[in-house]
Amino acid sequence: MKKSIIALTLVACSALAAPAFSQTTPLYKTFGEKPGLVKLMDDFMERLLADPRTGPHFKPADQKHVKAQLVDQICVAIGGPCVYKGADMKTSHSNLDITKSDFNALVEVLQLAMDAQGIAFGAQNQLLAKLAPMYRDVITVKD
Repeated sequence: MKKSIIALTLVACSALAAPAFSQTTPLYKTFGEKPGLVKLMDDFMERLLADPRTGPHFKPADQKHVKAQLVDQICVAIGGPCVYKGADMKTSHSNLDITKSDFNALVEVLQLAMDAQGIAFGAQNQLLAKLAPMYRDVITVKD
């Protein structure tokens, strides 16, 4: 019984410590600020183009423009000083026939890129939580 109480106390303390980390270390800094985001998006775009699930969606696009938009959009989402000037997600994806499977593949590729860049799992989850609400505006086709 005593061990269970100690274990629960440790779990509670670690849960309380996690938000403190995110409050003292802004997510924008954790991702390496703008240079880190550019590096991440360089890797991400390469992976998107190479992946057979996502490549067909990105090969016809202006990849340089898409990458710049992603850098600014993620920068804003994680508290950076950037300004996103692109279209809203619903408008920019309305004619792209994106399925839930397509969206999930993109998230998987983003996670691989973040892993390759050495971004901590907790920071990855914080970013994904900020991007998750876009899901309903990006999916245009039910699969």
